[in-house]
Amino acid sequence: MDSLRATSSNLSRLIGFPSRRATLATLALLVSPLRAQPAPPPPPRLPVVASFSILGDLVRIVGGDRIDVTTIVGANGDAHVYQPSPQDGRRLAAAKLVFVNGLGFEGWIDRLVSASKTKARIVTASRAVTPRKEGEGVDPHAWQDVANVKIYVANIRDALVEADPDGAARYKANAAEYLHALGGLDAEIVAAIDAIPRARRRVVSTHDAFGYFAARYGVEFIAPQGVSTDAEASARDIARIVDAVKTHKVAAVFLENIVDPRFAQRIAAETGAKVGGALYSDALSPPDGPAPSYVRLMRFNVKQLSEALAR
Repeated sequence: MDSLRATSSNLSRLIGFPSRRATLATLALLVSPLRAQPAPPPPPRLPVVASFSILGDLVRIVGGDRIDVTTIVGANGDAHVYQPSPQDGRRLAAAKLVFVNGLGFEGWIDRLVSASKTKARIVTASRAVTPRKEGEGVDPHAWQDVANVKIYVANIRDALVEADPDGAARYKANAAEYLHALGGLDAEIVAAIDAIPRARRRVVSTHDAFGYFAARYGVEFIAPQGVSTDAEASARDIARIVDAVKTHKVAAVFLENIVDPRFAQRIAAETGAKVGGALYSDALSPPDGPAPSYVRLMRFNVKQLSEALAR
């Protein structure tokens, strides 16, 4: 109490009050502004939508805790044949930004945008990517080259900064850190593929989605046209794969969307090629799977290739 009275007297003299007359109530009023004020509530998260799981992962990393990301085509989903739902339209209507791959990947997106009447800005993540030709069209699977994903990240960063200038520093820092990690990933893939004898860098896959990977990292992918993606392939499908393996002296076969092990066993028996399992192309795995993020997807695929082709 004596120290409190002394503090009261000192404060009174400093601000011109009569000495010894400051009351405890007055002291409380003077001291209260010095107390720590509660932190202001965080700003509401920016609602954004990404068209498919791989792109959603990139957006989530750059946006961090300033955004709320919804992905339309989720883990293990096929964006080529996806049929949008009314719920997807409501998600777009509530969004400020909608991130799409572009390059013709999401053939349904224009219809969904129109039906949703969204006012969101549509951001094409692949803008400025040099597209590969695929027959008479364009190969949309640009993310299979890590250098292209760096372009995606820059486009995502710039769109978020424009939509939320207050978060610019956070978005730029997140993007810079991720771009550095992607540089390391690219070098890691180059080193792993370089360790595979060049004559063995040839595989058959059932989905022609690895053209950008092939061009960047030097693995030849052969994808027979018309191979079924159903759980049980037809005899004609099997014959096409067997013929491709024999014709091109392929070291390994990677079969996507195949659940019957007898299919893989037959191809291996008829060709002598190794069956390397499945590669992730257009979608992430669920969180408990081997490819729940873009970086882990690429590492998983490279590990599969290395194990099948290295010897």
